[in-house]
Amino acid sequence: MLFLNYYYICFFLMLLSSMLFLMMDFYFIYYDLIFVIEWNLFSLNSVDLIYLLYLDWISMSFSFVVTFISSMVIIYSKSYMGEYNYISFRFLLLVIMFIISMMLMILSPNLISILLGWDGLGLVSYCLVIYYSSIKSYLAGMVTCLINRLGDIGLLISISWLFSYGSWNFIFYVDLYTNFLFYLIFMSSFTSSAQIPFSCWLPAAMAAPTPVSALVHSSTLVTAGVYLLIRFFNYLNYYNEFFLYISMMTMILSSFCANFENDLKKIIALSTLSQLGLMMSCLFLGLYNFSFFHLLSHAMFKSLLFLCSGIMIYKMSDNQDVRLIGCICLSMPYTTCCFNISNMALCGLPFLSGFFSKDLMLELMVMNSMNFCFCLLFYFSLGLTACYSIRLFYYSSLYNYKHFPYVSYLDDINSMKFSIFILTFFSIIFGNMYLWMMDMDLLFVCLPFYIKLMSLIFVMLGFYLGYELNWFNFIFNIKYYLLNSSMWFMFSYSIYLYNLFYIYTLDSFKGSFWGEYFGAYGLSISLIKLSNNYQYYFLNSLKGFFLYSIIFFLILI
Repeated sequence: MLFLNYYYICFFLMLLSSMLFLMMDFYFIYYDLIFVIEWNLFSLNSVDLIYLLYLDWISMSFSFVVTFISSMVIIYSKSYMGEYNYISFRFLLLVIMFIISMMLMILSPNLISILLGWDGLGLVSYCLVIYYSSIKSYLAGMVTCLINRLGDIGLLISISWLFSYGSWNFIFYVDLYTNFLFYLIFMSSFTSSAQIPFSCWLPAAMAAPTPVSALVHSSTLVTAGVYLLIRFFNYLNYYNEFFLYISMMTMILSSFCANFENDLKKIIALSTLSQLGLMMSCLFLGLYNFSFFHLLSHAMFKSLLFLCSGIMIYKMSDNQDVRLIGCICLSMPYTTCCFNISNMALCGLPFLSGFFSKDLMLELMVMNSMNFCFCLLFYFSLGLTACYSIRLFYYSSLYNYKHFPYVSYLDDINSMKFSIFILTFFSIIFGNMYLWMMDMDLLFVCLPFYIKLMSLIFVMLGFYLGYELNWFNFIFNIKYYLLNSSMWFMFSYSIYLYNLFYIYTLDSFKGSFWGEYFGAYGLSISLIKLSNNYQYYFLNSLKGFFLYSIIFFLILI
């Protein structure tokens, strides 16, 4: 008899709600409907506190994807986090709180209730990042939390600004707002979506458990900023070359750094950052429908990529170094097959889920008469994506085995196998299904033959270069690799400031951070040294004590 624990119950509830959202999505598209639901929370005389829900095809589509991926992550976590213990139950509660916060943000047209969901995402993500209680997790959690709080500041200023427009229901007044309000919203969304210069928290947040990474980096926290910008969309304000340049630089930076990273989860996190840069650049070209399309299809294959990497880490004694993975395709063929399918979908290989969104976006960008430099950067980033994807394929399927001998790895965990099978199925069919469902292919894209094939050419070129680069050992200086693996010192610049300021400090303070140096720890060390000096003087000869007393009185006079 199957023992129904809380994981199974939450899995079925999430799966049923995702099916409900999908049916509502079909219904809203077919009849072209928008529902605005008011929930009167509190009423006193002329004061009404009302919570608004805005239901349309965009919110229903996104809700379906979030709840569906959440159901797969929850059934996966049942085996990954352990069953029937207090710790795994606490983990489940945190994940449910995280999903509820995201749903609050998706279904709201009101900036104050969006802030409620946004704050919930930030605070619960902090609790999930520090779930493994180590110094590394605490530092990553602080970086994640503080950078996301910068976005809260922008949203709070926006809420104050909207006083002058008479309503916080921004979705009905988008055409009236001034440019500076849009710029404030852009900067707030950049913190959540980790665009430059707020990129360093995304690889650091990999300290969280792998199921959390699959949820956070596919459909919830990092996509919250993109979703907010889609809701605020106004063509006149969004066609902006400066923000387009920032998002393109994020795309190039992350793709480039992923080729030099050796941590499996960080490589996948940097690929998420690359795809976020692509969505943002698509938004700032005015193609918000296609940005949303790529947001949904990316969520499917990216969650699959994380869950497959989680099985590899789980089976290989918590090893995350790709150089030690070796040829696990022989012992774990099912997991490796799903992993490579998601990798190919990420590259935009034809007829997988990522192809339909990425290829359409690139063709429309070329149709938009962009200059040659922007086109070249877009295609270059596409090649880099293929480059780090083939690197992952090489290390997982072709590279010699470098881990513990006499260890057997098997695809034997049924709940994990079930979740990655369903996500693999959707990674293959979702892009095509959504394209037909939304009629997004009813566009006349007229391009020369060689430009039509350009994206496929760059993907194949990236495959070739990625495979060739794996055979080289340090063709550049070692500092070049350190620079790129640390995201161009975005996260690790603090060590240089530390060396500059604290190299001349006392021995007791070596290894301390500035908060400890100027805080309670530094004060306690100073008091201990002062009391030790007093004790030393008191235990010395009487003449010395009298001499010090006279000097002290002279100083006082």
